[in-house]
Amino acid sequence: MKVWVWALVIIFVIAGAILLFSSFYVLDQTQQAVVLRFGKIVSVETEPGLHFKQPFVDNVARFDKRILLYDIEPEKIIATDKKTLVIDTYVLWRIKDPETFIKSLKSVKLALPRIDDVVYSHVRNIFAKVNFDEIISEKREDLLKEVTELSREDLKDFGIEVVDVRVKHADLPAENEKAVYDRMKAERYSIAAQIRAEGEKEARKIRAEADKTAKILLAEAQSKAEQIKGTGEASAVKIYAEVFSKDKDFYEFWRTMEVYRSVEGGVLIVGDELDALKYLKSQ
Repeated sequence: MKVWVWALVIIFVIAGAILLFSSFYVLDQTQQAVVLRFGKIVSVETEPGLHFKQPFVDNVARFDKRILLYDIEPEKIIATDKKTLVIDTYVLWRIKDPETFIKSLKSVKLALPRIDDVVYSHVRNIFAKVNFDEIISEKREDLLKEVTELSREDLKDFGIEVVDVRVKHADLPAENEKAVYDRMKAERYSIAAQIRAEGEKEARKIRAEADKTAKILLAEAQSKAEQIKGTGEASAVKIYAEVFSKDKDFYEFWRTMEVYRSVEGGVLIVGDELDALKYLKSQ
């Protein structure tokens, strides 16, 4: 076989290979594609695998099917209490309708500024309706849900689904940070002083109630003791009278012994004519 024949064979094989490879394209699990022919959409493929296209005529625009992250540049917003905050947000989004997406925004590069404008506009408007304390409180979650819903509604006509809008940081500008810190510090000291004063007032009230209760209990105890003492003395007088009526001499002797016992350990100076000493003198 002549050389030119071999050359023709090689050329046909190469051309056939090029034509074959140009007739197919492959999508993996993370991709979806729009096939364009002279700028017009001829097909949309969202399933992974090998797909056919017209060689040298069709162009394949591939897009990611996964949730994408777009980090929005930090922007300043003004709350209702006139405080300026620097809000750093990011968006989780995905291309839900590749045909609508490519018709309206053409590419991801052109889509990002649109997402930025829509989301930041809603962040600014929603956060501007509340004050600084509400923005840094748990209420921020509700604000972000509202931002997400509004952004999702605005971007769905572009084939985009906004999955979530989150805030990374909500900081004060450096020029306002110290002033706000001093004000918050003064407010906390004021609250602490008020709580301390209320505590001292309550303590005085409790002590007064306790003193009043103690005095009442002590008076009742003393009254009861006097009653018991009176009852005891009356019983003693009664017993003494009974003893005296039965044996007068023994009663005098017992009473004298009681006198001796009462002066035990001390010194008693009396005259020898005292009747109480008659038992001692008899010794």
